[in-house]
Amino acid sequence: MAFELPPLPFDKSALEPHMSAETFDYHHGKHHKAYVDKTNGWIDEKGLAGLSLVEVINKAKQTGDKGLFNNSAQIWNHTFFWNCLAPAGQKPEGKLASLIEEGYGSTDELLKKLAAEAVNHFASGWAWLVLDESGKLDVTSYHDADTPVVYDVKPLLTLDVWEHAYYIDYRNARPKFAETVLGNIINWEFVAQNLDGEGVSRADQQQA
Repeated sequence: MAFELPPLPFDKSALEPHMSAETFDYHHGKHHKAYVDKTNGWIDEKGLAGLSLVEVINKAKQTGDKGLFNNSAQIWNHTFFWNCLAPAGQKPEGKLASLIEEGYGSTDELLKKLAAEAVNHFASGWAWLVLDESGKLDVTSYHDADTPVVYDVKPLLTLDVWEHAYYIDYRNARPKFAETVLGNIINWEFVAQNLDGEGVSRADQQQA
């Protein structure tokens, strides 16, 4: 039994010019795949057969298994990230738009906050929009492979700020990457769907 590299939810050239097919060749085809391969290499050794990806992540966190946690969490983080992206044209609507207005005044102000979180996050990690325990929107970030899967928050949207996420298209210009992706290719329908609190399950998978 093993986990699989989930296919991209769009053609790898669908987000150009904001994210190139070459970026997905490396980011999805090599980096994401490497996390899947490394996690699968531990399934028998660590007694993980039959567990879902989220169960593996939580077991690794509880037992302090950093290698397993880092690689399995990165499978989940990347799967969630791909689903947060879509060809340009969407805008927040309905309940999501109301929550954004309530918390940040406007979508533009929320995106500025998210971009600042992404840009100012030191070294590798992920910027997140989540629902906190009170049901309000919160912008935060986690280091390296850390993930909302193991916290009492509900993930809505993420931006990968590891260097491999943007170096091909943006070189070392993380600010331009954050501003461009957040402003042009967010799948707001997916973000809104996650208001139901089931976002963690949408990047989970069973072993094949």
